[in-house]
Amino acid sequence: MILDQLVNATKKRITRQQQQVPLATLQAQVAQLPARTNFAFETQLLKPGLAVIGELKKASPSKGLIANDFPYQQIACDYEQAGVAAISVLTEPDYFQGNDQFLPQVGQTVKLPLLRKDFTVAPYMIYQARLLGASAILLIVAILTDEQLRDYLALAEQLGLSALVEAHDAKEIKQALTAGARIIGVNNRNLKDFSVNLQNSIQLRQQVPADVLFVAESGIRTAADIAQLKTAGVDAVLIGETLMRATNKAAKLQELGV
Repeated sequence: MILDQLVNATKKRITRQQQQVPLATLQAQVAQLPARTNFAFETQLLKPGLAVIGELKKASPSKGLIANDFPYQQIACDYEQAGVAAISVLTEPDYFQGNDQFLPQVGQTVKLPLLRKDFTVAPYMIYQARLLGASAILLIVAILTDEQLRDYLALAEQLGLSALVEAHDAKEIKQALTAGARIIGVNNRNLKDFSVNLQNSIQLRQQVPADVLFVAESGIRTAADIAQLKTAGVDAVLIGETLMRATNKAAKLQELGV
């Protein structure tokens, strides 16, 4: 399964990085940073209306190369001017052609909170995210134990980072809620066969309490999709490929009705 391959590749990458820069070094560097208490990512999602998280994504395992030309800082500016609430930045290099340095470079360009979109498999990556300037990290229930999920949420909170906890079914939503997730994202893409079913978010919305932010992820392409998600009471949508392929980001968001 592609998720297993992604996790294995990430573990190898983090092992290499820790050999170059030990965890203790990252912890010491983070300790020098000003404390963060505003949790800007979720504050943005809490604003009235359907929030949009625009994603910076050059490639993906399901679609291959999405953007041959990838001026990510300019795209981030376009997203900000179009009115997105936050930006998701892919940093996974092997399958998404991401790069850690995209985060600080985008952070120098826009004022929006940034989600580090990667496959968090170790505390090391959470310290990295804080140092790189992220406001939030992604935690995927399917690749973490219940203990890891709880511990990573606590560490993120300690470092002033929000966590988007991604689930794919009712069982994973229950695990996320038990661990204390404040933001749950439901991925409409089946990572076994890459099929997309928007009904996954619509049906699972009912499993999440109203005081927990709910984000619909993947496969959002039309105004009809947005209308269905609004009706279902979704708080935010994460849109990648649809926005990445749009020449005019603001016009595309207007067309989608957000």
